[in-house]
Amino acid sequence: MKTTIEIPEPIYKKAKILAVENGQTLKQIVIRALKRELDDPTGDSHIQQTFSQRRRLLPSFSRHQAAGAYRPGAGHQDITELISDERDAR
Repeated sequence: MKTTIEIPEPIYKKAKILAVENGQTLKQIVIRALKRELDDPTGDSHIQQTFSQRRRLLPSFSRHQAAGAYRPGAGHQDITELISDERDAR
């Protein structure tokens, strides 16, 4: 079935770039996106995972982190404490 829809230009450009990068047509990208949305209409798949669960760290960062390179030094606050302090101040 054919239809006509208006797509905001920034979304169109991103979709077109994705299509070219994947060697697909814009039609294939739109159909894939619609299928994904219709299979999970609530969109909960993205909500169930936090950003930190979805993120992918570079291998070198993971190695440094495992070695303790990003732990706070003596006399320095941990980042979670800094964030909590900032939120409390608001």
